[in-house]
Amino acid sequence: MKNICELLDIKYPVIQGGMANIATSELASAVSNAGGLGLIGAGGYDANWVKEEIDKMRLLTDKPFGVNIMLMSPHAKDIAKLVIDEGIKIVTTGAGSPGIYMDAWKKAGIIVIPVVPSAALARRMEKMGADAVICEGTEAGGHIGELATMALVPQVVDQVNIPVIAAGGIADQRGVLAAFALGAKGIQVGTVLLATKECPIHENYKLKIVAAKDSDSIVTGRQTKAPVRVLKNPMAVKYNDLASQGVALEELEKLTLGSLRRAVFDGDMTLGSIMAGQISGLVKEIKTVKEVLSDLFDHVNQYKLNLEVM
Repeated sequence: MKNICELLDIKYPVIQGGMANIATSELASAVSNAGGLGLIGAGGYDANWVKEEIDKMRLLTDKPFGVNIMLMSPHAKDIAKLVIDEGIKIVTTGAGSPGIYMDAWKKAGIIVIPVVPSAALARRMEKMGADAVICEGTEAGGHIGELATMALVPQVVDQVNIPVIAAGGIADQRGVLAAFALGAKGIQVGTVLLATKECPIHENYKLKIVAAKDSDSIVTGRQTKAPVRVLKNPMAVKYNDLASQGVALEELEKLTLGSLRRAVFDGDMTLGSIMAGQISGLVKEIKTVKEVLSDLFDHVNQYKLNLEVM
């Protein structure tokens, strides 16, 4: 089994989360240049937007990078073809199964790494030809499953023969070491990269992460079976109050429509959706991406774990 650094041709065994509206070429190139794997997060954008970001990416870095495809997007089919046409070497997927695209991607020599919330789905992805899986625990920001990283990762490790990448609740070397102790071969991070100078979110968003305490995250959407972890604000609290009263889904969707963009682009910390993980309370300052990756991995081998860093 190849380690993640060999598989992806990167220095550090870390993948940047494909965060919608956030994982642009600006952030992704900074991650790739710092030694990780940067991802362009397609989110709900169309193929033209993704093509433009790929073009920008190639001007900003000569290091490996990938594209994250949200499979529930109406543009997923077009983007699935685009990554082949553009010669993208690495694709991660979320919000669905990439099965209908897998044969074409593998014929094109693409490394495919789906995000999975359960061991059952991880086994299915391996059978379909996935090269690795990202096991994302409920501690993560954004759309989440129910299993915690500590419980999920070792169960998946025991049931698949491809590399497992741990995600959710990792912000420092302790999290890295824990992930590898559980059997992971790499990590994916998102929240800790929000508070970086290169992250293209509003300064208010970054400062909200830095100011967060351990108890400041909240999950919305559990009643509608679409759980999302965000930082507490009036919008999130109101959403949960209305959901508990049985308000119709259509009314709830009106409350959240465009809310992530309000947070990311407008810096609206009252009505915006401030997606972030439970480890926000560990993020104490705004750093460069290079500093974040160095803090995560440099000198970590002093702990004598089987952690491969190229």
